Amino acid sequence: MLPTPAARRLGRLTLAIAVAAVVLAILALGAEPAGAQTDPRPVPTVPEPGVDVPTVPAPGSTDAGDNSEGSGLTIDIGGTDDEPSQTVLLIVGLSLVSLAPSLVIMLTSFTRIVVILSMTRNALGLQGVPPNQVIIGLSLFLSLFVMAPTLSAINDEALQPYLDGQIDQGEAYDVATGPMREFMLHNTRKPELDLMMDATPGGRPATVDDVGLATIIPAFVLSELKTAFLMGFVIFIPFLIIDLVVASVLMSLGMMMLPPVFVSLPFKLLLFVLVGGWSLIIETLLASYL
Repeated sequence: MLPTPAARRLGRLTLAIAVAAVVLAILALGAEPAGAQTDPRPVPTVPEPGVDVPTVPAPGSTDAGDNSEGSGLTIDIGGTDDEPSQTVLLIVGLSLVSLAPSLVIMLTSFTRIVVILSMTRNALGLQGVPPNQVIIGLSLFLSLFVMAPTLSAINDEALQPYLDGQIDQGEAYDVATGPMREFMLHNTRKPELDLMMDATPGGRPATVDDVGLATIIPAFVLSELKTAFLMGFVIFIPFLIIDLVVASVLMSLGMMMLPPVFVSLPFKLLLFVLVGGWSLIIETLLASYL
């Protein structure tokens, strides 16, 4: 049987591929191997007579030659002797931003305000109204309002002189801690402060002026929590009375299957709105820091 034209074309193509493979193999065997490539290292040249050729020290050599004066590593971060550099200010700013949440919670009135507002929401019987974002945002701005005199004193006495180059970082820190210590000590209860002073390593400080921030800050936070819970207890009392009255009325009517919260919640909301509850709570909070 004679081969078809398609089979003949396939045979010729196979033969061509085989011949090409053989030619490539021959060329590869005759080519220069990879290890025989020319050395990329420069070939030393023979200097001409009377020409001085500078010598290059070998890698790792400790001989500095005549350049020993300029061999030291210097880093320039900008700035002058009187004003701090922009690099230092950027590092300080990033550090403050990363520590801002902890500083706001531990060193300001934020803890007391957010706890009281959250307890007020729970006393009303509302689990998600107002939302957490509203509670935290209102607490933050109220904290800024309360801390405005202290922050202004820190800016005028520590931050601006430091930016102007009048004081260094250590002096700026010492000056800035003064208004913060005064604010925290003014709003710290004596039992909590005595507790932390007695637990201070190395013995109890002789006076309050000798107490460090590591002792004042936890005493201040404990005092804030105690004050917030006392104020929250006072807020809970009228709403608790409404719940008891509604529960007694429902039981006297024989409606024991009806949850009292379904009836007491509208009455609590009505009472809270009529007396201006949020305004009274905010006014009480602000007056507690005067």
